[in-house]
Amino acid sequence: MSCFCLESVPGMVFSSFEFLFRFLPVFLIIYYLTPKKYKNLVLFLGSIAFYTVGEAEYVLLLAGCVLVNYLFARLMYRDYMEGRGTKQKILMILALLYDFGLLFFFKYSGFAKELPLGISFYTFQIAAYIIDVYRGKVPAEKSFVKLGTYLTMFPQLVAGPIINYSEVRAALNSRRVPIEQFEDGLKTLILGLGAKVIIADRIGLLWNHIRMIGFSSVSTPLAWMGAYAYSLELYFDFAGYSMMARGLGSMLGFKIPVNFRQPYMAKSVSEFWRRWHITLGRWFREYVYIPLGGNRKGKFRTFFNLFVVWTLTALWHGSGYNYLIWGGSLLLFLAMEKLFLGPFLEKSRVAGHLYVLFVVPLTWMAFAITDIGELGIYMTRLFPFLGRTAIAVNGQDFIQPAKDYWPLFALGILFSTPLPTEVYKRIRRRWAGSIAVAVILAFSVYYLTVSANNPFMYFNF
Repeated sequence: MSCFCLESVPGMVFSSFEFLFRFLPVFLIIYYLTPKKYKNLVLFLGSIAFYTVGEAEYVLLLAGCVLVNYLFARLMYRDYMEGRGTKQKILMILALLYDFGLLFFFKYSGFAKELPLGISFYTFQIAAYIIDVYRGKVPAEKSFVKLGTYLTMFPQLVAGPIINYSEVRAALNSRRVPIEQFEDGLKTLILGLGAKVIIADRIGLLWNHIRMIGFSSVSTPLAWMGAYAYSLELYFDFAGYSMMARGLGSMLGFKIPVNFRQPYMAKSVSEFWRRWHITLGRWFREYVYIPLGGNRKGKFRTFFNLFVVWTLTALWHGSGYNYLIWGGSLLLFLAMEKLFLGPFLEKSRVAGHLYVLFVVPLTWMAFAITDIGELGIYMTRLFPFLGRTAIAVNGQDFIQPAKDYWPLFALGILFSTPLPTEVYKRIRRRWAGSIAVAVILAFSVYYLTVSANNPFMYFNF
């Protein structure tokens, strides 16, 4: 059975003792003791060291990405904006061919043995920089160290969020970290760690259990429990990483953009994807959808543009047919919402939420199960009327997992709503907020102690 699963990722991950209690404290001491004019250099070198621990064989590829794009951008505009002429366009195209050529080679050619850590994310980030320089939105960075710091800073290097250069340019030139900002960043880091370790890793055990016993052997209720368990695991894993990245960025003097806004509270698939992996959606909107014409050229062209965007989104996640099925199913629902379903969902207070909570976990199964045959079997478990293999072998197999995992489902549902965030905003400056964060840290450290190191799921992309 071939399913979406992760091989062990070498090196440091944020949810590891090596990172939290070795690398990070030592790095922060050096960073804060360093004079302002050298902080970028320290962060650049520290990020390279962080990456080298995990991907020593590909660190030159990362450094080369910085160097090549630095040179092309400087050749495009050395000292001032010269206008967007043929020279600038050719240089931009050459830079993008280099960036996406390497991504294609490692991800889709079949010649590479493995995918370099973070290449999908840092390729998109540097491509956005080159395009923005060409457009005149930002000047070409004259400092190689500053550009290297922007691309490689370890809080977001391997799994985003995808930051636009304009968002951190001012901080690269001058930044300070007041004690309150450091405290807020540390608390955000701990909250993200809790989302990953306390919820995602533990509820993910149910999905692993279902994979181990075989899809053809599970009942329909257990199959649906698995779909919702995977949906919550994926959310709290990636959202937890993004929170940790934002917290680390804040501790270093940078404002990293929000990547999730309670997506499971959406009332449509369209709204869900505006709330999920926000920086990736922004990238496709700004650099693909809008340049193609967006929704300004009629319905047919709008649907074509959406088709291009979602095909590329699916391929960005992987080259397997399952990702094309995943992207195609999402495109189908988005098209239906634009044609007739959207107004109804928007007006209803309940139907839209139920629709999202039915559709999205269903689409995640095409994301999670890479083998098409196994995906088909799982669909027959979710919908028994689809095939003969749907005859339940053990109709009571969901009872014990329900007893074991209901507290985690309750936690996942609660923290998928805005309520905990609103409560935390009110108490974060009070002793109650500090105690809550301390409790989350204590539980996180406990589960790190008793559990195997589990890398973030989006490291696989």
